[in-house]
Amino acid sequence: MSSVLISGGGIGGMAAALACARAGSRVELFERAAEFSEVGAGIQLGPNVVGVLHGWGLQDALAGVAAFPERLQVRCATSGAELGVSRLGAVTLARYGSPYVTIHRADMHALLLAAVQQQSNVQINVASAVTRFEQHDDGVTLHTDDGRETQGDVLVGADGLWSRVRQQLLHDGSPHATGHLAYRAMVAQHDLPARLRSQQITAWLGPKLHVVQYPVRGGEWLNVVAIVHGRTQGDPQNWDHSANAAELRRAMAATCAPLQDLIHAIEHWRLWALSIRPPMRGAHEQAQGRVALLGDAAHPMVPYLAQGAGMAIEDAHCLGQALASQELEVPAALQHYAARRWQRNARVQAGAIRNGRVFHATGLVRWGRDAAMKLLGERLLDMPWLYRGA
Repeated sequence: MSSVLISGGGIGGMAAALACARAGSRVELFERAAEFSEVGAGIQLGPNVVGVLHGWGLQDALAGVAAFPERLQVRCATSGAELGVSRLGAVTLARYGSPYVTIHRADMHALLLAAVQQQSNVQINVASAVTRFEQHDDGVTLHTDDGRETQGDVLVGADGLWSRVRQQLLHDGSPHATGHLAYRAMVAQHDLPARLRSQQITAWLGPKLHVVQYPVRGGEWLNVVAIVHGRTQGDPQNWDHSANAAELRRAMAATCAPLQDLIHAIEHWRLWALSIRPPMRGAHEQAQGRVALLGDAAHPMVPYLAQGAGMAIEDAHCLGQALASQELEVPAALQHYAARRWQRNARVQAGAIRNGRVFHATGLVRWGRDAAMKLLGERLLDMPWLYRGA
């Protein structure tokens, strides 16, 4: 039985803890925050990810807190015209074996945490930040800011965009700013006028901006994300800021009345300055020796393919499978994990970057996008290479 040390207790870290524990490993997780909390933001989970969660026995728990939208609609942000529609719901279930889900990040994290806490072979440490590690022939030594040293067979860096584990492993500098700002809000549907309530996913595409809205918490709440071009001041690692609603409203001044009505109906927003790294260039960026990277620590991506959390969960599933093998020593198991994951993650990263250019297009490119969407909407919006899973 291998012992797995995990740095980071977000969605990726929790998923890794659950997958490795289910594979028979002893797991010790280190989270720098004093208590677990997730900010008010939603995430989308494609059938490729929902299938993994169902395989972990979380189908009922997921059904109790998620929303299951029946359609994805794309609209022009300036005219309000419908550009394309993709059927979800029963169509996605029949096509891929699992549904398309939208969920509050806090609900997703709580669901994973509850599952991890049911595993007798997992220990969780809070207020304990990983500062450095050492690799040896027979293991890894982990150091935390409270002076502890812990021995394990494997270290998993699931410590996010600004990962300390990555920095020591790869020495590749900091992520870079995209020049895009994400305004996020969560609002109870009953607090909105009836015309603004929605149980579907809607993506509004406009010049140098786009807005995505979808239901969460069984459809009782609406998650709204507005992304515009711009930059913030201060330390980019302090990525969650209170936002000035008036600034967002000014950025949306040229959009259609229905979209402006939605933006004006929401008073409280949080602001993220989006930062990324280039798409992965090799397996060495996913694992080296006895150290593996997972989720944003390995492959941070812009949210324009709605797969950031999904790729972390897929990583965790693959890592658990690799460590469950009785035929491979730990370094070989991690190389197998890296070889299986890095190209798919790189493809998703590149696809998300490309979507950002398409979503925010101007001029002839925008005209061509809209024409293609009207002609081939469902074919363009469906992604079998992604939704069929790794």
